[in-house]
Amino acid sequence: MTEESSTKAGGLVSLVLIAALLAGISYYLASRMMEPSALLTVWKGTGVGLLAVWAAMQARSFDGALLALVMALGATGDVVLETTGTVEGGMAFMAGHVIAITLYFRNRRLQTSFSQKLLAILLVPIVIWLSWSLPADRSSAAGIALYAAPLALMAALAWTSRFSRFTVGIGAIFFVISDLFIFARMGPLASSMLPGLLIWPLYFSGQAMIAMGVVRTLATDTQA
Repeated sequence: MTEESSTKAGGLVSLVLIAALLAGISYYLASRMMEPSALLTVWKGTGVGLLAVWAAMQARSFDGALLALVMALGATGDVVLETTGTVEGGMAFMAGHVIAITLYFRNRRLQTSFSQKLLAILLVPIVIWLSWSLPADRSSAAGIALYAAPLALMAALAWTSRFSRFTVGIGAIFFVISDLFIFARMGPLASSMLPGLLIWPLYFSGQAMIAMGVVRTLATDTQA
């Protein structure tokens, strides 16, 4: 590849990332002003979908492909939640969590402090317990806890991976908090505006932080 074509490719990659961020941010605003529609559903899936495209454009390894797949499954979940249902959408997200677990396990940090290990260890049972306890409809509690298990393990492994905690680790925690707000909306926060205000910003910023953090580290590997 010539220097000129490399520059053009780099410019296109940057444009895709900018488009992804704009799509995610603008969806939040649109969702608060528009009635549910096919357009809004497509809009919802576009932000993380473009993050998947952006990650795929830069994938130079198996780990890069795993990241792109994680984002693609997230975008699928975003759309399926609106078009098919909560269970089907949750299954898409669960599949994404399993792929992310594989990615983070393959990239474990060689040395972690006691506090970092403790947070990762405590995160799993706490998130599962909260997810189980929040919904008012107790018949759904077991299924939600089942979904929360790979969610929590994903976040714990992200926190102890070699990827930046300030992007990937915190991004995974944001994802967890977003889902906990969803579960809280089924129970104690059913009449609160807080979940509606925070669920999407936490989720999308978390996904974007994960994508950018992983890509940055993998790019450093390629340059080494």
